[in-house]
Amino acid sequence: MYDFKIEAADKATLYADLLAALDGLTAGEPDGIANMANAAALLWETLPGINWAGFYRNVGGELVLGPFQGRPACIRIPFGRGVCGAAAETLAVQRVEDVHAFPGHIACDAASQSELVVPIVRDGELLAVLDLDAPEKARFDAEDEAGCVAICKLLAERL
Repeated sequence: MYDFKIEAADKATLYADLLAALDGLTAGEPDGIANMANAAALLWETLPGINWAGFYRNVGGELVLGPFQGRPACIRIPFGRGVCGAAAETLAVQRVEDVHAFPGHIACDAASQSELVVPIVRDGELLAVLDLDAPEKARFDAEDEAGCVAICKLLAERL
């Protein structure tokens, strides 16, 4: 059992510490599902103000629910549908301040107000997306995005 207590006065330090902890948790582990599970748990325990943290895996050109922390979630999401589907289709980060203003948003949890989705890509191929939801609008900023992009780069080599 691991007992990480990551706290920092600023986001840059928080994400640097989070990345170091995730590196330690996943180093040498070849199972991608196990690595996503530990990543979801670490994000859930560390990031304040979120109500969902997890992954959707690319299975045959469709996003399929992977390891997560939070309320039960939608199981399958087509590419191009909702925030996760947009990230999968474009391979671009989606940082949405108000999910209710996002065309085609999929409301798995009515409490979610903002969302950050980061594609996990290796050799040009989408492996999965990291999905973070929050119950407040505009919860995620450029520092959250940069921190999560770094986490996903690490995970791309470990899934």
